[in-house]
Amino acid sequence: MSVNRRDYSDELVEGGFAIEVADAPLLHEGLNLADIAHVLVLHESGIAPDAAVAQLLGVLLDAQATPVGEFGYDPEYGETYNWRERRFTDAIGDAAGWLHAGRTRREAVRVALRLRLRRDVVDLIEAAARFVEAAAVLAAAHAETYMADQTYLQQAQPSTFGHYVLQFCYAVQRDVERLVADLAWINRSPGGVGCVNGSSLPYDRARIAELLGFDDVIEHTRDAMWQNDGLLTLVADAAGLVTTLAKLAEDLEIWSSKEFDYVELAEGHTRGSVMMPQKRNPYALSMVRGEAGVLIGRLTGLYAVAKTPSARSDNLIFAYGEVPRSTQLATKATRLMAGVVGGLRVNSVAMYRALETGYSQATDIAEFVMLAAEVDYRTAYDVVGATVRRAAREGVPGVAITGEMLDAAATEVRGRPLGLAGRDLTAVLDPATIVRTRATRGGAAPEVVRGMARECLAVAREAVAAAQARRAAFVAAEDRLLAAAAAGAGVDGHRRVPVES
Repeated sequence: MSVNRRDYSDELVEGGFAIEVADAPLLHEGLNLADIAHVLVLHESGIAPDAAVAQLLGVLLDAQATPVGEFGYDPEYGETYNWRERRFTDAIGDAAGWLHAGRTRREAVRVALRLRLRRDVVDLIEAAARFVEAAAVLAAAHAETYMADQTYLQQAQPSTFGHYVLQFCYAVQRDVERLVADLAWINRSPGGVGCVNGSSLPYDRARIAELLGFDDVIEHTRDAMWQNDGLLTLVADAAGLVTTLAKLAEDLEIWSSKEFDYVELAEGHTRGSVMMPQKRNPYALSMVRGEAGVLIGRLTGLYAVAKTPSARSDNLIFAYGEVPRSTQLATKATRLMAGVVGGLRVNSVAMYRALETGYSQATDIAEFVMLAAEVDYRTAYDVVGATVRRAAREGVPGVAITGEMLDAAATEVRGRPLGLAGRDLTAVLDPATIVRTRATRGGAAPEVVRGMARECLAVAREAVAAAQARRAAFVAAEDRLLAAAAAGAGVDGHRRVPVES
């Protein structure tokens, strides 16, 4: 190409243009599609002449068929869009200048970013829904795997592993709902806004939105050009999703230790020590935890650069790379956790052993004492607390607590027994019996857990189908656009190059 370098300093190339051009692999296809749609609207509106349109569509289709690594983006000649203009001008001369009719360079990049992000967000939605699918299946399989649920890593009350897992199904379902709302924000067109206040040209904003498969236009032209709040929300939602998964990862990492031995990761999700032959590390869980931290950091960085006056480039230039990379990282982390959950082995024997040797039934015993002895709950709480402390000292597990032990504690606490000696305490001592009483909506009773798991699985499958339908619609719209461009350029067909990450 006979392109001459402007008098750019080395420092500007290195510290400015090179940073922007590094994002070209993320935006290349979107820029091609944005330019093609713009040229078609210019032609339909009678703004650009036939010959120039045919030439422009030809070079744009050539760009679309060229992998980004072969396209030659070079920061020595400016940022991404300037390089494209230089390449097209070298190929077709002044006809390339029609790309600027009624449009700034930043509009093209804003459109390209949204085209990129809508695919990325659909991928993330599907990955999150797939996680819910895997977790719902695991929960249903362990609706009667009894364990002591924990708070502050201390035994709390008898529950099931299935009930525990379902918490993450509901949390990630909410993340999916937020991401669907983000997608609705993303899939609106900023095209045709001129600079900030619209254009004097007879340019149809609805038409360019239609060509690109957007749901609608962004109403206010200045807002369309400079809004970034939705990008911050998207990264926040992606970080929130992975932070939720990181909570699960932290729990599983603790429970996979020999000290607990509750769960075991599939070998494909672990990594062996290079020195200690007995040791396999839960590498997948460490990565998800770290990826949550990285996403939180990226969100913080985006907020820092967004805090500028309005209509400043720096609050979006850095978003061009950071937002797509954040959604991609979140997708990888989510797919990884879906794989972990799908391959997880659960040690129900170890879980039940810890449950029956502990004192997680203490709350049920206290409620029994309250009702049977007709005392207030605080008194019952104190009596049971004293009973548990003595039982722990003497090595008596919770399932072996007797009415005589409760009366002895009551005498110590209140100065007299409560008349509980000889009472049958099975219903408040046996963990499985206790869990079966939690039949309230959302409770841990096995039939309730199975019902919730079925509902979560159905919702997840609907979300997967909806994401796949959205992806197919985007692909169809882009294929129609390329076919229209091929017809306008007088060439046969078009070739789509896979999107690069």
